[in-house]
Amino acid sequence: MNKLVATAAEAVADIHDGASLAVGGFGLCGIPQTLIHAVHGTGAARLSLVSNNCGTDGRGLGVLLESGRVARVVASYVGENKEFARQYLAGELEVELIPQGTLAERLRAGGAGIPAFFTPAGVGTQVADGGLPWRYAEDGTVAVASPPRETREFDGREHVLERAIVCDFALVHAYRGDRHGNLVFRRSAANFNPLAAAAGRVTIAEVEELVEPGTLDPDQIHVAGIHVQRVVALTPEQAADKPIERRTTSERTAD
Repeated sequence: MNKLVATAAEAVADIHDGASLAVGGFGLCGIPQTLIHAVHGTGAARLSLVSNNCGTDGRGLGVLLESGRVARVVASYVGENKEFARQYLAGELEVELIPQGTLAERLRAGGAGIPAFFTPAGVGTQVADGGLPWRYAEDGTVAVASPPRETREFDGREHVLERAIVCDFALVHAYRGDRHGNLVFRRSAANFNPLAAAAGRVTIAEVEELVEPGTLDPDQIHVAGIHVQRVVALTPEQAADKPIERRTTSERTAD
């Protein structure tokens, strides 16, 4: 089955107002930057985003945030985006913060068809007890707080119930891919991409290198084509656009 789509704009054209998106990446590593810009171009608003974080100011999902397109974010880390903090504290954005491992497992469970699971992470905190501020009011009070979760004891240890995550769409970035949707990720750029790919009802993958079906070693494929509905081949310029979130260098010393 040929899942190749000519352009990123065509691939995301049916992402609508109020849609939920699972987005791969960690910081700016492995983010589907071209697809994110294409979503911005659709004008879709009131989006719900599920991602490890929300990019930085002007990069990654920060592009959608800055244009006011995002209504809700489910994430585990948001510390590098000042506009994110401003919108959250001003009551413009609803935010559900989740322990990072729990977020990964909620996405994985969604892709595996598991509706919920119990985990010890968050027991004894507001994750389980409720009360985390999801949305603030304009006066700084809490307008929407997280609800308490069901807890249960297994083998003498308390666990909290977590629901799986399934989104309308998923956007991911892969190193290699074929027209059937089989994907290979490169090193740390794998991060949340395989999990997001499985959790989308419609998964759209941008690939740096498009290869013919049968070229990829089956033992090296990270996401099987059954999870992917659309593939977009990046141009060399798009594939090379890989910003560094925090560049740290040392002074050059004389030999």
